[in-house]
Amino acid sequence: MDSSKNDAPAVLVSREEGVLLVRLNRPDDSNAVNEALAKGVSAAMDELDGDTSLRVGVITGSAAGFCAGMDLKAFLRGEKPATERGFAGVTRHPAGKPLIAAIEGFAVAGGLEIALSCDLIVAARGAKLGVPEVKRGLVAAAGGLMRMPRRIPYHVAMYLAITGNLITAERAYEVGLINELCEPGEALTAAMELARVIVRNAPLAVQASKQIVQQGLDLDEEAGWAMQDRLGLPPLYTEDAQEGARAFAEKRAPVWKGR
Repeated sequence: MDSSKNDAPAVLVSREEGVLLVRLNRPDDSNAVNEALAKGVSAAMDELDGDTSLRVGVITGSAAGFCAGMDLKAFLRGEKPATERGFAGVTRHPAGKPLIAAIEGFAVAGGLEIALSCDLIVAARGAKLGVPEVKRGLVAAAGGLMRMPRRIPYHVAMYLAITGNLITAERAYEVGLINELCEPGEALTAAMELARVIVRNAPLAVQASKQIVQQGLDLDEEAGWAMQDRLGLPPLYTEDAQEGARAFAEKRAPVWKGR
C-alpha cells in the first residue's frame, strides 16, 4: 500500500541518547523512495545538523529490506523523489554529522546509493546489494557510481556498475563496502552499538575528523596538509580538548560540552 494513501508517515524519526534514528517506513513498497519519503529524510538530516544534542544519525529500513530505490509508480504520478539534499533527501548533501546505514534484506539501486551516502554501513548476512539500473536502461545517478570506486577496488566497482548484478553482504564486507556483518535481524542493533561508540567521543573532534577524511580524498599532499591544519588544529584549543586530557589523567569518562 502506498503510504501516501494512508496515515502512516513515510519516515519515522526517534531519538536515543544523542542518536537520531531515521526509519524508512514504506515496507509494503520495499521502502521505495517517493516524495514523502524524500522530504521526511531531508527533514531528519536538517534536524540532525541543527541540534547540538544529536551526535550521530542511523538510517534503516524494515526487517525485510532497506530500500529498493525510486518508486517508479510515484515518479510517473509526478512525485519528486529528491529534495535540495538530493535523491531520497540525503544522497547529494547528507548530514555533516556521522551517518550509519543499517541494512536488512537488500539495498539496491537508489537504496544502495542512500547507504553509500552514509559514513559507515552495517549489513545482515545474506543481504543483497547492487545498482541494477543498467538492466532497465538507466544509470545509477544518485552518487553511487562516483562513491563506489573511492571505497572499493576499481574492478569490483565496475562489475557492479556495468553488469547490474547484485552481491551479498558477505562479498561486500570482503571488499570493504560495509563495515560490519551481523546476523539477520540484528543490523539495527549493531548499528546502534556503533553509534554509541561515536557518541562517547568528543563531537567537535568527530566532525572535524569526518571532514578531513572526506575532503582529503580529492587533494594532493600539500593541499591536504593545509586542509588538515584548517580543520584539525582548532579542536586542540577547545574546552573539550582540555576535558579529554583531564578525564584521562583522572581515569574517568569525559563530559563533552561541544565547545
